[in-house]
Parts: sequence; structure tokens; C-alpha cells
Amino acid sequence: MTLAILLALVSSVDAADLATAELLYRTGDLKGAQEIADAEVQRGVWNERWSRLLMRCQMDRGQYAQAVQTYEKAILRYSGSLVLRQLGIDAYQYTGNQEKARQAQAAFMDVLRRSSRYATGDNVIAAGRFYVRRGEDARLILEQFYDRVRDADPKYVESYIATAELAITKGDFKVAADTLRAAEKLAESDPRIYYLLSRSLQSSDRAAAAEALEMALSINPRHVDSLLLDAERSIDAEQFDAAEDRITEVLQINVHEPRAWALLAVLANLDGRYEVEKLMRAAALSTWPTNPEVDHLIGRKLSDKYRFAEGSEYQRAALAFDTGYGPAKFQLAQDLLRLGFDDVGWALAEQVNESDPYNVTAYNLISLYDSIKDFSTLSADNLHVRMDAREAAVYGGDVLELLTEAQAVLCKKYGVTLDQPVVVEIFPKQEDFAIRTFGLPGGAGFLGVCFGNVVTANSPASQGATPSNWQAVLWHEFCHVVTLNKTKNRMPRWLSEGISVYEERQRDPSWSEQITPTYKMMVRDGELVPISQLSAAFLAPKSPVHLQFAYYQSSLAVEYLMDQYGQEKVNAVLEDLGNGRSMNDALQANLGSLARLDQGFLTYATSVAEDFGKGVQWDPDGPPEGGDPDAIAEWMKQHPQDYRSLRLQADTLAEAGQREEAIEIYQQLLDAGVDHGDRGGVLAALASMYRKEGDVEKETETLRRQVSKNDDLWPAHVRLAELAAERDDWEEVHEQARRILAINPLMAVGHTWADRAAKELERPADRIAPLKALLELDPIDPVGLHYELAMCWEQLDNTVAAKRSVLKSLQDAPRFRDALALLVRVSRADDADAKDEASADSDVSGTGNTGADDTSASDETDKRVESETGGPGGGRRADQPAPVEGARP
Repeated sequence: MTLAILLALVSSVDAADLATAELLYRTGDLKGAQEIADAEVQRGVWNERWSRLLMRCQMDRGQYAQAVQTYEKAILRYSGSLVLRQLGIDAYQYTGNQEKARQAQAAFMDVLRRSSRYATGDNVIAAGRFYVRRGEDARLILEQFYDRVRDADPKYVESYIATAELAITKGDFKVAADTLRAAEKLAESDPRIYYLLSRSLQSSDRAAAAEALEMALSINPRHVDSLLLDAERSIDAEQFDAAEDRITEVLQINVHEPRAWALLAVLANLDGRYEVEKLMRAAALSTWPTNPEVDHLIGRKLSDKYRFAEGSEYQRAALAFDTGYGPAKFQLAQDLLRLGFDDVGWALAEQVNESDPYNVTAYNLISLYDSIKDFSTLSADNLHVRMDAREAAVYGGDVLELLTEAQAVLCKKYGVTLDQPVVVEIFPKQEDFAIRTFGLPGGAGFLGVCFGNVVTANSPASQGATPSNWQAVLWHEFCHVVTLNKTKNRMPRWLSEGISVYEERQRDPSWSEQITPTYKMMVRDGELVPISQLSAAFLAPKSPVHLQFAYYQSSLAVEYLMDQYGQEKVNAVLEDLGNGRSMNDALQANLGSLARLDQGFLTYATSVAEDFGKGVQWDPDGPPEGGDPDAIAEWMKQHPQDYRSLRLQADTLAEAGQREEAIEIYQQLLDAGVDHGDRGGVLAALASMYRKEGDVEKETETLRRQVSKNDDLWPAHVRLAELAAERDDWEEVHEQARRILAINPLMAVGHTWADRAAKELERPADRIAPLKALLELDPIDPVGLHYELAMCWEQLDNTVAAKRSVLKSLQDAPRFRDALALLVRVSRADDADAKDEASADSDVSGTGNTGADDTSASDETDKRVESETGGPGGGRRADQPAPVEGARP
């Protein structure tokens, strides 16, 4: 056997053993992989990858001192290896030897400068990761390192993983996800791909993110990064026992893992065990005392739980360890913005954007800041509303009035004094709301978010043709302001949302979630969640319907607590939460055992569901799927009193034009208790039938019943206004206009009806606001609106405002005769007022001229009219049509 053949055989065996060891490492057998690697290193096999693998096993198992020893021996042999040098830097840091770490970093740079010996793919990737940690230009790193390797070898998976890591740190989750999908095709057995994919999908597709994480852990049940991510998800869902179980698994692999101890500190804080929190933080910093990731992680998770004050303090602690640690600086900026410290928060965000221009989240935030700097600010006491200037002119005053009322009612009810200003920001663009709220586009299902003393909300302009009731949204969010202040942001999601939805219902029953056929069937199918598990219903819903059901369930839970125990007991629970008591302890101390609360709530909610539609049947299976008409007809025949059978029958009759028969069945359903206000519900269908039948009285009655149960049906309110106008019930028209404007004040129809009702009721003061709003909404006839506004000011004896408005009318229609006449009248009245003032002054001083000629004063007024309107002869021709007052519904 020749020497070449022998060496080739040895190399082949070595490669096979290395592949086996690396497979053990990837699948979680760290001990087995380490034993093989250690044996090969001790045997002196000339293959750097054995030393790398050994160090990775030692680092993953928390054997940091042993990893340093392995590194110091290996680097003598493989001095050009940047991969080893990067591992060495980590090993020194995790043994607390920062001086050695700095020396290792300097040596790394020296190798980069001295030669191109590092130019293998793995070393190029290591160089890129080194520069990422130094905060260098991300685009250059991508182009000169990662893309370079991928172009040379499209099948080299590490280049894809490094690219995804970089994209995630910059908030570019789409690039990360696309890159990882490509990597998945090359290496399906690498758990890192699925772990990173889960992170990249978390903000856009929670279900896919969960699936990816599950895949990572199926490949490697001991993958530390994935276990910690799963623990974070459990914390988000308030499944604290599950989170602790995952953390325990991590500590069994590496008892020194700092992120595990940091998450235990988070759990201790959330449970009100603050001394334990300090101990857990100390344990996290035990091997690397100045590790900024520890405080950043603790603070980030506390901020995720809306504890922004505590979170910001942790970010400051992280920056005390490393002033250049970008993640902590940007998180601090976001925390401060959510706490209402805008000046410092925006300045920090600008610093991050300037130092890291490829941070997508920071860039989005600064771009938003540039677009909202021109927002109008409306203030009353400690309330500050920021909104688009045009929208502020239309309904900003109404926003301020509603928030003032909410503050007075809710602060008194919950015993809260707001010591800091409350800022409410309303965005006409949904993407701006999402960036301000979440840092990234998305969040389309959210109408508003409260951080404590800062509220962000979508305006009706951002919501398309079917906007939600903005008054209900702001009342809901301001309730969060009150309860979060009372509890110092220490309350579970279900209680926070449940109180806000409950208080919506107290303010206006139509504002709140109510029982529907869908919810009834969900209760019947066992979808009700006990009080002790309600928060998870928000954070891990099966579908959007389940998320909406979570809001409804939570409001029922609060309704149950209020009915059974009263406001005082609920306030006591909130006070205990604010004092640091855990939710379970606070409930048990004030309301009794959790088991009894859970059972009592389930009984209460079930009875509510059973009462809805109790006069008809609710078959568990429902009609057959697939759309087979014969099968459906047979099912309906066998279930003639089932809700869905009756509804299908009524809808079929309605479509066939058999309205009387359809009305009879719809009415039967209403009489049976199937009474809800959803679009497409029984009430909506019945109102449509009555309209087609021309039965105005019953249509009106049905529409009123529908809108009493749903707060965002603006077409129904428009119809009710029309019907009220036909019978000259202008008070009713006024009320319907108010309801329309509570849904969408950016449509002219509500203001038009409000103006018309006030005019018919001879209330000129009530016409001012709708006329001004109509002028802001790109009206067809601004001339007529300015004229009508001037008429109102004249009736209110405000000649200055009347003159201003009529001049605006004449500016575009200088021959508008009625406006000219009005200008003469208000100018004369203005002169008369001035004369009376002068006369009064003269009487006092004894030098006044009492013989003034009224005719000459009139002549002067007429001359001024000529001057202000462009000359004599003003006024339109007799055959010129009168100006339109505004768009009619």
C-alpha cells in the first residue's frame, strides 16, 4: 500500500468520524460529540475542525475554563484560524477575563491585516461576524463577506445562516425569512435554520413561527437557543410554569447560561419576588460580570410585559457596561417614547439611526418622526392629543372632550390620580400607527394600543369603508391608562383588556363585544377558558375569531367579578398588583380560591351563552359541508328548529323575493332570542326586508334595535337619520348624526345631518362645528358653507366672525348678492358697535360728538363693501341659482 493511499484512507476515516461527531452535536448529544472531539484532539489529528467542535461543546455545556485551555493550545497550531479566534474571544469573555478577550480581539484584527490566510469560506464568515459585533457597516459586511462566500459556493449553509442573523439584528425579518427558506433546502437537519426562521416570522406569522420552533426542537431537543426562545414565548403567554420548565432544561445543559438566569430574573419580577430577581441577575453575570446582554434581555422582556419603567432602567444598566451596545440603546429609546419622554426618546432613536443606518426598525421610526412633526397638538389639563392637522380641525375638539370625560369618570371609579401627562397620538395611516406602536409595519388587527401614559390609535381614515367607532376605541384605551397606572403596569393581559371592554359596555352598551351565534357555539364546543388561563387566549389564539372571543370572555370575567364581589374588591386586586403581588395571590387574597373563581366564571359565562337563542335548537354538527343542496335540504328537514336551518330557510326565501315568508322566520329567530347587531345578522336581514316592503315603522324599530347592539354601523345610522328627517324628528336626526360622527367624522354625511338638524331646531351655535368640519372635507360648495357659517355668527351676534366668514364666501364669488347684503349688515352692526363704544368713551371723557350722521355712516359702510368685494355692482344675477349649503345625504 502506497503512502498516498494510506493517507487518503486515514483522511476518509477522519472525515467520517467528524461527520458523526458533528451530527451528534447538531442533534443535541453534546457529551457524545465532545468525547469524540476530545479524543481526536488529544490524539493530535491535524484537523482544526476537531478543536472547533470541542470548544463549541465545552462552551455550550458551560465549561468555559476548559474551552480557554482548548483554545490556547489549538491557536498555537492553527494561528490563522479566525473561527478559532472568535471562539477564543467568547471563551475569555465568559470566564470574565476581559483583558484576554481584548488581546484576542486585537490578534484577530492583526490576522485580518497581515495576510489573506483567512480567506476560506468559514474564516470569511467569522470575519463578517466579528465586524457585526463591532457595529460596522452592515451592507459592506453583507457584500464583502457573506455574499462573497455564497457566490463562491451557493451550497455553503453557514453563509445563509450568517446573513439571516445579520438581517434579524437589523429588523429586516423578510430578508431573514427568505434567506432561511433557501438554506432549508440545503440543510434540513440544522436546528439553527428553524430557530432563526421562528424569530424572523414572529412578528408576521405567529403560527408559522411556532411551527418552525417546533421543528428546531424536534431536530435537537437540547438546542439552547430554541429552548430559550420557547421560554420567552411562554412568558409572553403568561404560562410561567412552562417557561420555568424550559429554563430548567437549559440549566441542565449549561448551569452557567446567562440568558437562562436572566429569564428567571424576569419571572421573579413578574411574580413580585424582587430580592430573588436580584439573585437571578447576579447568577446571570457570575461568569461575565459586564455582559450587556443580560440586562438588555431582562429589560426587553419586562418591556414586553409593559413594565417600561423597570425595562428602561435595565437598558441603562446594560449601557453602563457597554455604551456602544446598540440593542440596549434602541430599546431604551423605544421605552422612553412609550413612557412619554419624547425628547430623549427621539434623540436616542436618531443616534441609533445615524450609527446604524441599516437598522430597519430605527429607520422606520425616524422616518415616521419626520412625517408626524407637523401634527397638531390639542391640550386640556394633563391631556395632550397629537393628530393630523386636518383631522384635528374636523374632530379634534370632540376627541379632547371625550378623553376629558373618560378621565373624570374612570379615574374616580378606580381611585386613580394621574401624576404625569397623558399623550394620545392618532394616525391617519395604518403603517404609521404600526411603526410607532410596534416598530415595524403590520399590526393590522389593532385599533389602538396603550403603553401606560401614551396611547397610539388608528384614525377612521386608516380603516377603509367600515371604520370602528373611534369614541369606543379611545374610551377603551383610556381605561388602560387608568388601570395600568393603578397597577404600575403589573397586570395580566386578560384583566387589562377585560376591564377596558367592560367599561366600554358601561359607557354605551353598543360599544362593547356582545354574545353572537358564533360565540354561543364556541362556548358550547368547550372554547371557554378559565380565568387563570385567560391571558394565553390573547397570545396564542387559534384564529382571529378566537382572539376576538378572548376579548369577550375577559369582559365577561370582569362582569362576573364586578357582579359577585363589587368595585371595591376589584380595586383592591388592582392595588395589590401595583404593590408587587402576583395575580394569583391578589385574586386569592381578595376574592377567594382560584378554583372557585374559575368554576364560578365558567358557570356564569355558560349561562349567558345558554340564554342567547334559547328558543331554538343548536345542533352540534350543523349542516353538512361541501355545499350539496340535497344533503343540506335533508339536514334542514331533520332539524327544522335549528338556528342554522331557520336562517338558511329565511335567507333562501329573501333571495327568492318571498319577503313576507322570510320576515316571519327572521322574526321567529328574534323572538327565540337570536338577537345581535352584527353585519349580516338577523336584525340586519330583517331591516332590509322591511325597507323593501316599505314598512318604515318596523324598519326604524329594527334598525334602532340593531345599532343598540353594534357601535360601528354608520349606514344604519344614516338610514335612521333619513327616516327621522322624513317625519321631521330633528332631535332624532341630531342623535343619529352624533352616532355617525362617532364612527367616522371624516365623511361629510354626519356633519351635513348635524348641521341640518341644528338649522331646523334653530340652534345656530350647534351649526358652527359641523359647518367648519364640512369646510375641511374638500366640499363641493365652500362658498355656500362660508355663507351659512357667516349667517350663524350673525345670529350669535359675533359680527367679527360673521364678517370674516362672509368675506371668505365673497372671495370666490364676489357677485354673490345675499353674501354682499350680509356683509353690509354685519359691517353696519360692526360700525354701530364701534360707535356705541366711542359714544360711551365720549360720555366718560366729555368730548364725544353726539351729532353723528347715521346716513353718512351707512355710506362709509357701502364704500367699504365696494372696496372689500372688488367694486360696486356686487351680487349675482336674478337668474343665478342660490348656492348649495352643503352635500345632502
